[in-house]
Amino acid sequence: MSDKNNITALLIEAGKDNPEAYDRLMPHVYGVLKDIACRQLTNEYKKNTYSKTDLVHEAYLKLINYDEISWESRAHFYAIASTCMRQILIDHARKKMAEKRGGAGRDLTFIDAFMRQKEQAKNLIDIDAALEKLSTFDERMAKVVEYRYFGEMSVENTAEVLGVSPSTVKREWAKARGWLHKELKE
Repeated sequence: MSDKNNITALLIEAGKDNPEAYDRLMPHVYGVLKDIACRQLTNEYKKNTYSKTDLVHEAYLKLINYDEISWESRAHFYAIASTCMRQILIDHARKKMAEKRGGAGRDLTFIDAFMRQKEQAKNLIDIDAALEKLSTFDERMAKVVEYRYFGEMSVENTAEVLGVSPSTVKREWAKARGWLHKELKE
């Protein structure tokens, strides 16, 4: 059985409330999750060093607590993983921007360690706010951005998860980038 099919089989088994399936799944998906984390963090925080491993572990812990999800495929799993990583990064950016934390306190998590500059946190929050605004009038386009930008998913995997053609993903990716550029510029 190919690794792709094995991952899908393990995800289906995990969706049937089999916690041992998650233990067998981790070695298969760990490298890809780490690549996703690396790209996300590298794109946002070029000047800082941080632990991609910790982001993967935090995301994985969130993923195994999603009892209500019926995993459809490995691409579906990676899409949800991308969403989890985005949520983790946004939550920490918001904490960093909060007045009570002020950014001068002791680093509590690995994300605090690399999100030292308030400007970096603000940029991430601005991207998230723009993405939320986009989702109010075109949810699928927002998902394309989330999967392609935050998850670094391929056009084909994004199309598979969304149930559309690759050409639709390419078209919506181009439109969304243009809209986000305009929105963030303002």
